[in-house]
Amino acid sequence: MIRFARTVAAAALTTALALVAGCGSSDSDADAGEDGKALKKVTYLTSFGSFGRDAYAWIAKDKGFFEEAGFDVRIRPGQGTGGVIPAVVSGQAQFGPIDLTGGLLHMGNGQAKDFVAVAAIQQRTMAAIATTEGNGIATPKDLEGKRLADTPGSVVRNLFPTYARLAGVDADKVTWVNGEAQTLMGTLAGGSVDGIGQFVVGKPTIEAVTKKKAVLLPYSDVIPDLYGNVLITSTKIAEQDPEMVRRFTAALLKGLRYSLAHSKEASEILKRNVDTTNPAAAAAELELMAAYVTPKDGSGTALGTLDSGRVSRSIRILEDAGTLPKGMTPEQIIDFGLVPKA
Repeated sequence: MIRFARTVAAAALTTALALVAGCGSSDSDADAGEDGKALKKVTYLTSFGSFGRDAYAWIAKDKGFFEEAGFDVRIRPGQGTGGVIPAVVSGQAQFGPIDLTGGLLHMGNGQAKDFVAVAAIQQRTMAAIATTEGNGIATPKDLEGKRLADTPGSVVRNLFPTYARLAGVDADKVTWVNGEAQTLMGTLAGGSVDGIGQFVVGKPTIEAVTKKKAVLLPYSDVIPDLYGNVLITSTKIAEQDPEMVRRFTAALLKGLRYSLAHSKEASEILKRNVDTTNPAAAAAELELMAAYVTPKDGSGTALGTLDSGRVSRSIRILEDAGTLPKGMTPEQIIDFGLVPKA
């Protein structure tokens, strides 16, 4: 979520919405591929910015996976769950990843609708509390009496009461302050807070910015049923062109599989496409992410699959925590007819 050079990140994030606003695509947009067949123009948003964790989209494009599937893909930096959903629903983009828990909260609380998840990117949530050595935080219980920063409405922050309850932490003894995504790591480095909301793959960047060893408390250690990012599209596209969705999903997941198996090459491809990339950090993010893309239980679950039972348990966890109204079902947010089969 944060780049090494915060100034560059801030500038990139400031312009991201402007980029998205101009990236709409119509059904008639098409170019000819090498075989003479028309390529469908598609705009894809990353989950947030242009970090190593999202490199798989550029790999799918660079390696020709998208073109083989019949697509001419334009990749643009996303603005997180709260930015990707409206862009996809409005047609400014056709696909993008969001945090599934964040999507459940947006949909269940009436903040968004008309989108569906069609594949899992990460089988476990990457949400975490991040700090550095010397701040007195080594276990969840150590968070009591501490001061944490994150953006308002972030997945980490919204889930914290649930995480705290299950981890045996008194959430009332933890102080949260508002921060901006592009400056959170600098805030931690400056010492004004004891920890920040972050994804586990941010560890290399935290250590580069703070010059200290990072300490992370992954939410998945306490809430294992929660998925991480999922690929979404609009309900309209899912209903009107399901075959397009299947082809795009397969190409993207092919890029994901390749990037995890060749993290160094993937980071170099990302660098060719995004000048501000730090290849070492990008490769490190992909290596850290691999454990979250592959199920922790070693079940051999196929890449991209989503389990209705797990999603139901996640919904119940959120309902019990009071963060989600009662009555939501997995089918409201996931099109299981389009999800890759186990």
